[in-house]
Amino acid sequence: MDFRGSEPARGPREADRLPASTATAVKVVIVGGFGVGKTTMVGAVSEIRPLTTEETMTQAGAGVDDIAGVERKRSTTVAMDFGRISLSDELVLYVFGTPGQERFWFLWSGLFEGALGAVVLVDTRRLEVSFDVIGRLEDRGVPFVVATNTFPESPTHGTEDLRAALDLPPEVPIVACDARARESGRDVLIALMRYLYDLSARSAR
Repeated sequence: MDFRGSEPARGPREADRLPASTATAVKVVIVGGFGVGKTTMVGAVSEIRPLTTEETMTQAGAGVDDIAGVERKRSTTVAMDFGRISLSDELVLYVFGTPGQERFWFLWSGLFEGALGAVVLVDTRRLEVSFDVIGRLEDRGVPFVVATNTFPESPTHGTEDLRAALDLPPEVPIVACDARARESGRDVLIALMRYLYDLSARSAR
């Protein structure tokens, strides 16, 4: 995939501030293995200039980070990505992207504080990098949807085959997406909001 870059964050502009008319702001997190497209998705959906913490990969990560399948990747998120998207006049999402390498997972606790749910971004060429990510969300009790990111030469799997391979409960939504496309990423976030609403409605019965 041709990953999109993001401009460095600058000082806040008037257009970057949360609209005064917004009634509800919700925090969600985009997670996934190394190189699945988290920074790309945050940058694509954000209506403000996204904040990124991408750094050039160096020899310090050699033998530590598993880059199988993404050997051409030259930069990596070392703390978080941040963007914002207004789904309606009443609902604004603060979107955080997590670092993919396991050595940075100690940052997850802070990033998930106050989050209502998560998107697990999956590369179907490397399903195995998603196993530990999903396990951590399940251990934390964080509701999530799975989004399969479209890469060149990605194998096509049926929904139930993916569900079985990732050992997902039947109620967890699985959606296809292109992390580079704003509308596609927006559809994923809407799917998460609908899932969270359904869970809330069930618990209220």
